[in-house]
Amino acid sequence: MTKTLLSIGHGFSARALAPLLIRQGWRVIGTTRSPAKFGLLERQGVEPLLWPGASLPSNEATHLLTSVAPNDAGDPVLNDMKDQLKAAKHLEWVGYLSTTGVYGDHGGDWVDEEAPLTPSTKRGRARVDAEAAWAELGLPLHIFRLAGIYGPARGPFAKVRNGTARRIIKEGQVFSRIHVEDIAATVLASIERPNPGAAYNVCDDDPAPPQDVLAHAAELLNLPIPPAVPFEEAEMTPMARSFYADSKRVKNERIKAELGVQLKYPDYKTGLAALLAAESR
Repeated sequence: MTKTLLSIGHGFSARALAPLLIRQGWRVIGTTRSPAKFGLLERQGVEPLLWPGASLPSNEATHLLTSVAPNDAGDPVLNDMKDQLKAAKHLEWVGYLSTTGVYGDHGGDWVDEEAPLTPSTKRGRARVDAEAAWAELGLPLHIFRLAGIYGPARGPFAKVRNGTARRIIKEGQVFSRIHVEDIAATVLASIERPNPGAAYNVCDDDPAPPQDVLAHAAELLNLPIPPAVPFEEAEMTPMARSFYADSKRVKNERIKAELGVQLKYPDYKTGLAALLAAESR
């Protein structure tokens, strides 16, 4: 039987995973909210499906990955097909892309998967609720708590080049990050070594203050380091400001020990250098 992944909310991370599976002969069905994206998905070898709208074919899937964030009404996927999923006992593996925001603020200290889930933001609380709701289905669930994602066309270079980058300075602030290719590799490793009920932190080895990342990006471009702005004075959207509510360093030993993951980009310097090199190819 052909392995089939139903990728709900087929976004940035799932698009990095799909080619790895397709090269192995998998069928990948990816949902999108925009019919305009059908052509792009088809060129990537993914079968596009409009959702919300169409019925989700969980009966055709052996594996399911959801990248859909919860909203004020809860988890949209569960709101649409909870009973259908409860009955989907044929699924061999289910993945839920969550966030390290579920741990809340730890004042820059280290957290691992055993840390209590004490979110400090509304989005973080919604993620904790969604994780619990998926776990209640009784499916072979694997939770991936993603750090700040970057990758092709999603990095600091554009803002540094056009002069809009600002180094927001908040004393003690530190974030963990992860390159999208390492997310894909980690999810693939879980598919190959399933452990239902497991939760994994997906992050690199080098948590760092955000201003250091921007400064390094500028150095790689041989451009002036962006100006520093105190957090209290920075003009930011409410969502951007909410990211600064949490400061923590996230441990990733479990993906290495249990899944055998070897990060291609173990720190932001390696990742940014690779992104810049790819631009010139």
